[in-house]
Order: sequence, then structure tokens, then C-alpha cells
Amino acid sequence: MPFSETLKSIVESVEGGLGAIIMADDGIAIDEYFLDGAGMDLNLMAVEYASLLKEVKRTADVLKTGMLEELAVNTGQSRVIVRIINDELFIALILGRDGNYGKGRYLLRREVSGLRERLS
Repeated sequence: MPFSETLKSIVESVEGGLGAIIMADDGIAIDEYFLDGAGMDLNLMAVEYASLLKEVKRTADVLKTGMLEELAVNTGQSRVIVRIINDELFIALILGRDGNYGKGRYLLRREVSGLRERLS
């Protein structure tokens, strides 16, 4: 089930968008869209953040604070916004350091319900 048009639309609609990926929490990509020349290995980045996401989900469960909805990681070179689709899948948007974080969050939140429907 290809999602590349949705991912492309998200990336190209946000200033500083470098790529987006739908991934299982075991690190296997379902679909992805990355701009050429991003300057970093976006696929590897998403795989590594899948491991981090597992730990944060586990921590939220231990603390009984409710289901994790979103995770953001900001570094010197990038901003990564991860939004949970369902128990097994998430979508990650990778932005450049100066990317429009607010619009990125909005676009992911807007698209996740449609992705949930397509995946059920």
C-alpha cells in the first residue's frame, strides 16, 4: 500500500522538510520520501529513532501517563517529529535545523487519522 504521495505532500508543504517515513516500531520502513541531497542518512536516522521511540513508549507505560502520541528530537542539524499511527506504526518527519516545526507538527497531526483509516 503506497503512501509516497502523502509523504511527498507533507515534506514539500513544510519549509525545511527533508523527508518523511512510515515505519514499524521494529525499524522496518513501510514507505518513505526523502529529498535528494539532504546531507545526512535519513533512513538510518529513522531506524535509530525507532529504538528511542520503543523506550519512550515503554516509559510512558511504566509511568501510566497514557499512550504516547508524539515525540520530537531536536539536534544541531535536524528536527525529527514522530507521530504514532497505531500500536505498531509511526510516521516521522525530518526537518532541517531551521525547518518550520509548528507546521510540521500540524501536518503530521492532520494526516495521521487518514493513515489510520488506510491501514485498518
